[in-house]
Amino acid sequence: MPELPEVDALRDFLVGALVGHEVVRVLPAAISVLKTYDPPLTALEGRQVTAVGRYGKFLDVETDGGELHLVTHLARAGWLQWRDRLPDGPPRPGGKSPLALRVALETGEGFDLTEAGTQKRLAVYVVRDPLSVPGVARLGPDPLADDFDAARLAELLAGERRQIKGALRDQSLIAGIGNAYSDEILHAARMSPFKLASSLKPEEVRALHEALRTTLTEAVERSRGLAAGRLKAEKKSGLRVHGRTGEPCPVCGDTVREVSFSDSSLQYCPTCQTGGKPLADRRMSRLLK
Repeated sequence: MPELPEVDALRDFLVGALVGHEVVRVLPAAISVLKTYDPPLTALEGRQVTAVGRYGKFLDVETDGGELHLVTHLARAGWLQWRDRLPDGPPRPGGKSPLALRVALETGEGFDLTEAGTQKRLAVYVVRDPLSVPGVARLGPDPLADDFDAARLAELLAGERRQIKGALRDQSLIAGIGNAYSDEILHAARMSPFKLASSLKPEEVRALHEALRTTLTEAVERSRGLAAGRLKAEKKSGLRVHGRTGEPCPVCGDTVREVSFSDSSLQYCPTCQTGGKPLADRRMSRLLK
């Protein structure tokens, strides 16, 4: 799933590629991705792109100085593919193609929104105000904002009777962090993903805040300036524990372990994060009963 660093890099890329150009066609290939109908997709045609913004994991393509916005959430398996030359003719709807939406510019360039897999969750909105998108309206603060300090994080976590892993992934609490970077942040903070958020001591909150800011900032810097097609590989190459089950921890050399859930998994280092004790894999425990 694209998270804050990748979406921020896509925003930077699209600023250079889209701003100042005219949208001539917006062509849906999978009608299910469209979550709004008024204004229609065709209302974007003939408008000039004037800015590209980011709200958590949402991308916002602004036209005509903010009169109309194309907002998208790439979900778990969605992506944006830039094309220097779009194919002639409209895309074919249906079938096994991952194509969901195509946006064409007056130059013949443009981009496709695609989604792999069978769970179709990619979402596209055409709105006059991004805050009218429910997912945007409920977002918590951006963790890279200037005013997101350790005191702000402590305030957000106070009273949170959830494990810190789940709290970090809650978009209404903190915007933009998903499964991968929550693993990376907790590894950098040397903190168990199962630790209760409300139980953190002041020094632990400060360590978590430093790990959060450093991890996300470094990921953004690694991704900055890359073409859209290279961002997935860059994300994977920069991860220390997420997706690296069975590999040695780059900090201590212990084996990276995994805990599986119904639709996701987390990775961690026992030595760095849990005092050397493996966490219970609840899904595996149920299978063994």
